[in-house]
Amino acid sequence: MAQRRADITVPELKGARAVITGGSDGIGLGIATRLAKAGAEVVLPVRNRTKGEKAVERIRDQVPAGQVSLRDLDLSSLASVAALGSALLGEGTPIAILINNAGVMTPPERQTTSDGFELQFGSNHLGHFALVAHLLPLLSEGRARVTSQISIAANRGGINWDDLNWEASYDGMGAYSQSKIAFGLFGLELDHRSQSSGWNITSNLSHPGIAPTNLLSARSELGRAEDTAGRKLIGAASKRGILFGTSETAGLPALYAATSPQAEHRGFYGPGGIAHLGGAPARQKLYSRLRHPDQARQIWQVSEELTGVSFRQ
Repeated sequence: MAQRRADITVPELKGARAVITGGSDGIGLGIATRLAKAGAEVVLPVRNRTKGEKAVERIRDQVPAGQVSLRDLDLSSLASVAALGSALLGEGTPIAILINNAGVMTPPERQTTSDGFELQFGSNHLGHFALVAHLLPLLSEGRARVTSQISIAANRGGINWDDLNWEASYDGMGAYSQSKIAFGLFGLELDHRSQSSGWNITSNLSHPGIAPTNLLSARSELGRAEDTAGRKLIGAASKRGILFGTSETAGLPALYAATSPQAEHRGFYGPGGIAHLGGAPARQKLYSRLRHPDQARQIWQVSEELTGVSFRQ
């Protein structure tokens, strides 16, 4: 039961604007609530406004004076990403924290974004890549910490360089792993480029371990009619305090990485329990797939070409 008592102290964040993707439910909602409790002005970019409004209500139930607001965002549409970037730039408020948390996982059949990319690669990686590029001036002004949520799946598989969009032969888990490896390489390269170019951004990585989240739940838009067998097993074990984390503890690594004065740039944080599946957050050894600066530079260049965005202040 130890992982159920795991927690961290979040520093005072009054006056800081924090943006978190995927904050309308699950891990993201828990993180957003903790940020609001710490005094941050929390911005939730959401695809589903109705779901987002319910999330705001839930946060305000716990934090009546919390500053939380919605914006529109569909990470599977580069036009939507650009529109959010334009809207936030128009507001002009510096961003102190950006947590790239949203994601989709293993649609049974291959799906594509509105721009024609394989859905997981396009949403989990390219959408966030473009979002950070659009927000760069605000992130730089806010001396932001950018935390990108990857997955233990980034410790398997690799990047399918010859077929990034999995058109020849679709493997849902292979494509998911690729999206998280690419995203992790981006997060590390973002910090490297910021340090060398003076962007005033620090970037690090987190992963939630294994917990009963919505990633493997029934989702009709992904062609998944019911919870996967894995989701049911994880949920049953989590309730009994066995091995896996909970939806609350699973958000702690990202929360720590994004807010703790002790969290380091280019650091990687995940649960510190058995096999890093659950427990309190701790610094992790970087996955072997993420230890290739040449591939980080390559995925950056490819991502700029595919999205049509570049990192200019």
